[in-house]
Amino acid sequence: MKILLVEDSATLRHAMSQYISEAGHTPLLATSGEAALQLLEDTPVDLIIMDVEMPGLNGFETTRLIREWLGGYWIPIIFVTGKNEDESYREGIEAGGDDYLIKPVSPVIIKAKIRAMARIAEMRDQLSHLNAELEALSQLDSLTQIYNRRTFNERAEQQWLLAIRHQTPISVLMIDVDHFKPYNDHYGHPAGDRCLKQISRALKSCLHRPADVLGRYGGEEFIALLPDTDRAGAKRVAECLNDAIRELDLEHRFSPSGDRVTVSIGGATCNHSMGHSLEEVIKCADRALYKSKHNGRDRATVEEVAAHKTLLIGVRCPELLLSATGPLQEHCNILTADTPEECLEIAANVYPDLIIADAETAFYNDGHVCRQLARNPQTAATPLLVLTDSDQPEAFPPADCPNAQGWLQHPFSASELRTKVQLMLD
Repeated sequence: MKILLVEDSATLRHAMSQYISEAGHTPLLATSGEAALQLLEDTPVDLIIMDVEMPGLNGFETTRLIREWLGGYWIPIIFVTGKNEDESYREGIEAGGDDYLIKPVSPVIIKAKIRAMARIAEMRDQLSHLNAELEALSQLDSLTQIYNRRTFNERAEQQWLLAIRHQTPISVLMIDVDHFKPYNDHYGHPAGDRCLKQISRALKSCLHRPADVLGRYGGEEFIALLPDTDRAGAKRVAECLNDAIRELDLEHRFSPSGDRVTVSIGGATCNHSMGHSLEEVIKCADRALYKSKHNGRDRATVEEVAAHKTLLIGVRCPELLLSATGPLQEHCNILTADTPEECLEIAANVYPDLIIADAETAFYNDGHVCRQLARNPQTAATPLLVLTDSDQPEAFPPADCPNAQGWLQHPFSASELRTKVQLMLD
């Protein structure tokens, strides 16, 4: 073990470092609490032996800082003190110490304490390893050893947020084993389990990028998320999946559509995630899967998610209008209004998915625009994003303006605007 000895006395430092070496461990020396903290920034240690009475930071203060810095990671700390008093013990335990040595230190006792702490540290490491294994197992489907549905959803959501941030295409493939129920009924459940294992391995072999996410979505249903993948790319991957299952050449004499196990695949590609949600893309892939089944199975259908959302932007200042329309132009259908009256007229006829307005327009004539939006059944649920130079959102009158569900202080970045619009459209 690497043992950090924090001791301001040169005599004690020399003697105790010899004890540590004789016990078969490596001593690391610090002459003060400040030096110990600096050493710990760059050097991992397994045990700390800490003098309590030191100038500057004493041992208790240093230990509190170490515990705060390490967070949940535990390193055993043994205090060395000349005080043999109950109050000193209590303060040491509260500071984060694990054991005590009373000066003068016996070499037999210090070696015994080191052995005891080494056993505890070893049990800590074993427990951490087991916890890591359990965490990994909890993420996997027990049969197929790919991600279970919960973990797939978590990993897919992370990739979806990255796609929103970078505005890159993202695709989802839903994969269903054709006529799996008659396979299970006639060959038996153990054979069905073996079939699903082989299929999951074949599917995994077609996904080569670390960011690709594959999971078991249901009994015989799988799902794959492909970041930074357009429709053409998703189609190629889907065809690879179909081919991989065919190459397994698994007999299925009871399939109405063939004598081998096959899969049907439905895919959806979202080229601009602005205004859409991951759930929406998955539903689109599910609809495409239905088309593959309806058209004969053992095939892939990949479609693009429907057109952009429609935004109405009512901003009077030309510079602010440019700041609002520029970052959204490629991702949404943009309509603009020059006056509050025109904003209301367009909203009543077009029913936009979101209205963006400056505070002057939104709260024109004591909130006239907001009140009219709320009274019209066609726009009552249309969210309103207010662009303002105020840093006090509570200044807005939400009771009178229920549509004003969000605000953004300008100046703002393109990324901030896109993220805010995405959240409100979701």
